[in-house]
Amino acid sequence: MKDAQWLNMMKSGIGETRGIDYIDCVPGEPRKSKRPQRLKGRLLLADPSLRDGIFHRSVVLITRHTPAEGAHGLILNHPSDKVVGDLLKTPEFAPLGKLKVFQGGPVDANQLTFAGFSWQPSRGLRHYQPLSIQKAVAMSHRPGTLVRPFVGYSGWTAGQLEDELERNAWLVVKPGEDLLGHDHGRPLWAELVRRISPYHRILAASPDAPWFN
Repeated sequence: MKDAQWLNMMKSGIGETRGIDYIDCVPGEPRKSKRPQRLKGRLLLADPSLRDGIFHRSVVLITRHTPAEGAHGLILNHPSDKVVGDLLKTPEFAPLGKLKVFQGGPVDANQLTFAGFSWQPSRGLRHYQPLSIQKAVAMSHRPGTLVRPFVGYSGWTAGQLEDELERNAWLVVKPGEDLLGHDHGRPLWAELVRRISPYHRILAASPDAPWFN
């Protein structure tokens, strides 16, 4: 995609359980509850059985979800080897040029958008996307706010994510206040999984292919 097209887009603003446990992202045993009707704002931690492809050991923030329309999300812990300046060289993007680009998912993987994250004590993790260039620059200078560029996003059609949950493909956790302070690299998955229970602590420390050891 040409820089001009990127510019126009940005200016427009553009586990293992008997069922799924919904838990706080803090130390302690999982506690069972009914599956919420909406998963927006929750984190999906990939079950180790998801070994192939982009979702292996991924942490996905669900940014939109309704049972009738499906779900959208962003993988938080898959940084690429690129920064914004490698992809967008026009002056408008210069203030954001050193931000590392993350792989948000396999859908629209040739498009880049900016997202903002903050923590509000009364409302928890807040997500803002897409951000215009101006808003992304402003938020990048705001204390307590994280701005992140993503290429692509993760998407599920109506009922697809629910089916994956029934098959225990994901652990669903509530983000904790310290999430924004973590290094959002590949180790984030293990850090969050090990908090769930003693069993999951062992699971998080296991190698990708233990049968080869």
